[in-house]
Amino acid sequence: MFKCIPIFKGCNRQVEFVDKRHCSLPSVPEEILRYSRTLEELFLDANHIRDLPKNFFRLHRLRKLGLSDNEIARLPPDIQNFENLVELDVSRNDIPDIPDDIKHLQNLQVADFSSNPIPKLPAGFSQLKNLTVLGLNDMSLTTLPVDFGSLTQLESLELRENLLKHLPESIRQLTKLKRLDLGDNEIEELPPYLGYLPGLHELWLDHNQLERLPPEIGLLTNLTYLDVSENRLEKLPNEIGGLVNLTDLDLAQNLLETLPDGVAKLSRLTILKLDQNRLQKLNPTIGCCESMQELILTENFLSELPVSIGQMTKLSNLNVDRNALEYLPAEIGNCANLGVLSLRDNKLKRLPPELGNCTVLHVLDVSGNQLQYLPYTLVNLQLKAVWLSENQAQPLLTFQPDTDEATGEQVLTCFLLPQQEYQPITPDYPPGLLYRSSEKFDSSEFHVYQQKARELETDSDGWEEREASRTHSVKFSEESAQEKDTPFVRQNTPHPKELKAKAHKLFAKDRSRPEDGNLDTVSEEASTKFAVSGTARIGANST
Repeated sequence: MFKCIPIFKGCNRQVEFVDKRHCSLPSVPEEILRYSRTLEELFLDANHIRDLPKNFFRLHRLRKLGLSDNEIARLPPDIQNFENLVELDVSRNDIPDIPDDIKHLQNLQVADFSSNPIPKLPAGFSQLKNLTVLGLNDMSLTTLPVDFGSLTQLESLELRENLLKHLPESIRQLTKLKRLDLGDNEIEELPPYLGYLPGLHELWLDHNQLERLPPEIGLLTNLTYLDVSENRLEKLPNEIGGLVNLTDLDLAQNLLETLPDGVAKLSRLTILKLDQNRLQKLNPTIGCCESMQELILTENFLSELPVSIGQMTKLSNLNVDRNALEYLPAEIGNCANLGVLSLRDNKLKRLPPELGNCTVLHVLDVSGNQLQYLPYTLVNLQLKAVWLSENQAQPLLTFQPDTDEATGEQVLTCFLLPQQEYQPITPDYPPGLLYRSSEKFDSSEFHVYQQKARELETDSDGWEEREASRTHSVKFSEESAQEKDTPFVRQNTPHPKELKAKAHKLFAKDRSRPEDGNLDTVSEEASTKFAVSGTARIGANST
């Protein structure tokens, strides 16, 4: 909560703290200067201050100074007068350079110069020996001072969004560094001496030009977070297995075709992101990452998942969208904690019945596949959403039990199964023709399709009989807690065009033979008859 402390002429001189953030100040209030002997903390962030007057630097006792998010155009050499300053924040201003005199702030521990158009650091910057937290994000830095490693007390260093291509070798002296952010730069090669930072816990290297990681990366045994996304990595060193404490690994948007066996040693890994790579096969040793909770494999070239995926019993989120999967291993049923499974835009023709063993699964997305049906075992799950089509209007549909003629096993089906998709309209394709993604258009096949469609239109009685034979629909298991009552009622999704055509045909029959001349009554009865025979509400009890 922001607060503004009023300053009156009659106040005594013992004021130690002033907070004037978000007060629309055009300049530094003159009243503040009266407390030069006692003021220790001054926060003027988020105002419209452009200049720092000379007498402002008489506040010799200042320990914390916040000037971020202003319009300051110059940081004068008088900054050296704040010799007791411990924390300084001048981020998000218009400061073009840092005066070399800043080297006199020997007590400075926390400093943030981010989001200023500063192209380089002054020579004396490396003399700030007590700095522990340093923010240099979103500047115009192209290099760091050769002696930058002299800042040996640094624990957190942020250099995101600069123009850095190389790091000075002296950076290996930052042995107390716990967090290093080099994201969004132009680094092409990671120096091996970066592996000699034993205290490093977080390393951000995303959005650079890296083509490889040095084997020394495996020496960072205390690393818990590593982000190397949006680079040009074609492979990983096997030594990455040395990151035994790693919990989060982001490798998205690279050129990886496979993973090294060393990944099997990442026993504490909980999140692995490999989306938008070139993976054709997932190393079976991935199953050794038994702590895995989130695995993202979107947009690769995977045709299968290893059976070892069943060893990831803690896996809660698995996303394999937009790959080339042809089947799922039955071992997926061993992922007892799987809650979200997304498999959209693959080549799946069936799902294993063992999927019903994933008792906490609540979201299943299989749209854009070639599924004929769903396994009946899904009725045991507390599913909140089953996505079968991009155009699906609601997360859950009405499913009916059926029997697979080929195997005799009980399955689930609905009006969106078997899965189909629309072929984009071209001169060779009649508008609206449904096709399977694996089939090519043939004109003779289309004539057969037309003939069958005409026969189906004239077979409304047979269609009604078949639909009526489905005596009940199924629902997924409910949670023990009762759902909240709601005054809103969601109407059933309208039938697709082919069912609508049958309905019109049925209505026409009934209209042609009214008994009492009341066409409205007859039409209403026919409509009710169609609705009962054709659909069932979600939640109808299974028999």
